[in-house]
Amino acid sequence: MHMGDALVSPAVGGVMLAVAAGMVVYSAVKSKKTMDRKKIPMMGVMAALIFAGQMINFTIPVTGSSGHIGGGILLAAMLGGGPGVLAITAVLLIQAFFFADGGLLALGCNIFNMGFWPCLVIFPLVFKPLLKNGITNAKLMGASILSVVLALQLGAFSVVLETLASGITALPFTAFVALMQPIHLAIGLVEGIVTGLILIFVYKARPEILEANINDRSFGEAMNTKKVLVGLLIAAIVIGGGLSLFASSNPDGLEWAMFGNAEEGYREGLTTEEELGDGYESVNEVQESTAFLPDYAFKDGDSAAGTTTSGIVGSAITLCLAGAAGGIIYGVSKKRKNKADGDGETSEDPPTEE
Repeated sequence: MHMGDALVSPAVGGVMLAVAAGMVVYSAVKSKKTMDRKKIPMMGVMAALIFAGQMINFTIPVTGSSGHIGGGILLAAMLGGGPGVLAITAVLLIQAFFFADGGLLALGCNIFNMGFWPCLVIFPLVFKPLLKNGITNAKLMGASILSVVLALQLGAFSVVLETLASGITALPFTAFVALMQPIHLAIGLVEGIVTGLILIFVYKARPEILEANINDRSFGEAMNTKKVLVGLLIAAIVIGGGLSLFASSNPDGLEWAMFGNAEEGYREGLTTEEELGDGYESVNEVQESTAFLPDYAFKDGDSAAGTTTSGIVGSAITLCLAGAAGGIIYGVSKKRKNKADGDGETSEDPPTEE
């Protein structure tokens, strides 16, 4: 569901970049309450896993479309809502700048659509309440499917609103919605099942991880996350470096809605690049200069080696960026806490004169 720059106007793109920036700041502040040393590597590994997972487009039968996981609910369940936003932001930044996946002008839209709804709305209002009174495999699977479907439906509807507000698409509102919502319902069902299976694995291996996030607690120094981290890291390497080679070549849900439904006459629903203007060309030039593996392939041509390299390198960079974000938040939070503790000691135990 990555939006390209051709789908948004500069005004809408600028507003959504500001909204996304505010959302990231809010999430960083919110994350200080539960961030500890154990969560930092988990942030990095989970972001790497989502980066790798988004490289695999799975076919949606009959439609001629495909989809990939968004990962917002999975990130929120594993890290908490605030850290989840930061992790998906790291994924989208690396994808846009280094792999030309998603536009730079549309970056704010993508962060909002794939981060705000799952991490800051559906996770606290739907996922957590469903599991508050006890976690079972059946509850985990049900909560995962429902939460992912709802988040993806809201994200897809946001894409419709952002594109129509930009005045770029010729698709009527009702026609666009009628195409976007059902195809993303199908994608959401698949992602929900995948999310549920991963969370069941994690819960069996280390139930404290999910319990901590559902109850807004930090992991704590005593929690042993090594087994889960190793398993998720291996999964990221295998998916990004190997399984990504078998991704479907069918257009994803957004592309299918805009172009793929030729029988309904919507193929020409998007303004051509020539009509977009010089501003878009400048943004594209910036992206071309930073993307060293555009479309997850070497610049001199598409190849399996390029895809494998993209999966491994991209996952590694994403891991570092998300882990660094967690480390900075933890460092700032710890420094302020130490300062507050020091000030408290000074005020409670003033020095006495001899």
